[in-house]
Amino acid sequence: MEDVLDVYQLPYDPVRPQVCVDETSKQLLDHVRVPIPAAPGVPARVDDEYRRCGTANIFMAVEPLTGRVMTQATERRTSVDFANFLRWLSDDEYAGAECIVLVMDNLSTHSLAAFYEAFEPAEARRLVERFEIHFTPKHGSWLNVAEIQLSVLCRQALDQRIASLPKLRAVLKAWHAQHDKVVVRWRFTTPDARIKLLHLYPEIERAAAGRVGTRGSSTKLAGERRRAIRPSK
Repeated sequence: MEDVLDVYQLPYDPVRPQVCVDETSKQLLDHVRVPIPAAPGVPARVDDEYRRCGTANIFMAVEPLTGRVMTQATERRTSVDFANFLRWLSDDEYAGAECIVLVMDNLSTHSLAAFYEAFEPAEARRLVERFEIHFTPKHGSWLNVAEIQLSVLCRQALDQRIASLPKLRAVLKAWHAQHDKVVVRWRFTTPDARIKLLHLYPEIERAAAGRVGTRGSSTKLAGERRRAIRPSK
């Protein structure tokens, strides 16, 4: 957790951009009956019945310091798909960067070994050296700015029936036309975590924190205990 929080405190550096990555699935659904659009004085009407058309995957990358948002829709989210998404970030979106500081969760496909499943060893090694990885802790994916932005995307654009991958990509393109950049104000820091999440730290840290400012009272209490058990003459 502290490792990720320290990344968010780094100053902006165009040759070492900080990028958060995450993905989500989207169930593809089609209408069984054509919806009736709204008219003056008449609300739109959509039948409850729908047809399942499979699922799709949406990769998202967010650069917190600049607000850049990048997405790709794919049929699957395998290790190979993930490797291709990272190569797209490396060679298309951040071609001028020396190293991309990447924040992501511990999903099984989120591994630099994915490059070796998708590309020849020389190409895989080249891409491995393009990234510096920082994983969010288990049950700590809320530290990932990309996951937060995916939630925004789902509420703003994906809360509707989308029947196919081309249609999904069209929806994402329309959303990007108005939301290609966002404002990220990350205020949770390591000192905040050591206060608000003290219960998550090892016991030795909590014991040390409990002793701060109480040394005098502890000494007094120890003296009283010694007097209480002193044998009488």
